[in-house]
Amino acid sequence: MVTNPPRKQFGNGFWKDKSVLITGHTGFKGSWLTLWLSSLGAKVSGISLPPAGTPNLFELSAIQTTVLNSHFCDIRNADPLKKLIRDARPEIIFHLAAQPLVRASYRQPLDTFSTNVMGTANLLEALRGLKCVKSVVMVTTDKVYQNREWLWPYRESDALGGHDPYSASKAASELVIASYRDAFLAQEGIGVATARAGNVIGGGDWSEDRLIPDAVRAWTSGTSLHIRRPDAVRPWQHVLEPLHGYLRLAEALFNDISYAGAYNFGPSANDAASVRTVIDLARDTFGQGEIVYGDGHEGPHEAGLLALDNSKSRSVLDVKPKWALPETVRRTMNWYRAQANGRDGAALCHAEIAAYEDTL
Repeated sequence: MVTNPPRKQFGNGFWKDKSVLITGHTGFKGSWLTLWLSSLGAKVSGISLPPAGTPNLFELSAIQTTVLNSHFCDIRNADPLKKLIRDARPEIIFHLAAQPLVRASYRQPLDTFSTNVMGTANLLEALRGLKCVKSVVMVTTDKVYQNREWLWPYRESDALGGHDPYSASKAASELVIASYRDAFLAQEGIGVATARAGNVIGGGDWSEDRLIPDAVRAWTSGTSLHIRRPDAVRPWQHVLEPLHGYLRLAEALFNDISYAGAYNFGPSANDAASVRTVIDLARDTFGQGEIVYGDGHEGPHEAGLLALDNSKSRSVLDVKPKWALPETVRRTMNWYRAQANGRDGAALCHAEIAAYEDTL
């Protein structure tokens, strides 16, 4: 197993030798989180489906060599999942495994609900009576809110809802998580929190129907990028921004379960930006690329306006955005360009992590 020497710039040694389990470690955010925690000296185990598609960051960054144990398991299969969790004996859990795509949820609603709701319930059920666990960060989404297309950013106390199956499944998982926390896990001294992160971008994402991956594929192949809803507004952020929030939240819960609850992680509401703004910045860095803008009415319903109120994570966890949107997009596109030119994926990620740590 290849290990990375712990760095001292972040965490004050908290993560060294901690037993950490990540579900969804083969995904985009899961791979970045695995690399970061491994570099901090944590003993990381992973449970996930095999990586989806090629290329993918899990294989490009040789994540398999950085983790203590890596298992492929569908979280909808309760008994195998429970055994793997109990064998790992984690102190801290990050639950990222999910069906994460809005448009895919329209095509496969039952798979989306079974993975995001019952998969979450299966994980929480496996934690009952597991005395080694101290803190659990359950990653949901900024799309859990009942979207009213208004100008005000959503706060953690706002109503949950969801028009599309993905958003609805994540809102439902929030209720499942709150129920298990209040009915069972808090009494066992396990701190459980949900993390509602805005739209993330960063190198190494090749998922379908995502803005930057679609742009990279189109422009690399010399084809035009088609944008369905250029004026849709989202709280864009670099992938390391919410991951920093997850780490801070897990540490806080480990020491004090009163930090349990829901947290938004994203840029300030005034820094939310349109799809058009993001893709124009991306093309400026990439240097070329044709774009065809749609009229906003193509395909199934998607929210037009979404912004988050991040004041709770700022005040309670001292988590503040570090990279503004232009830098976020520039770093993201430079990652893809460097990787396409032969740079090692893990090395690129570790360089970004080190640069981000320097801002903390």
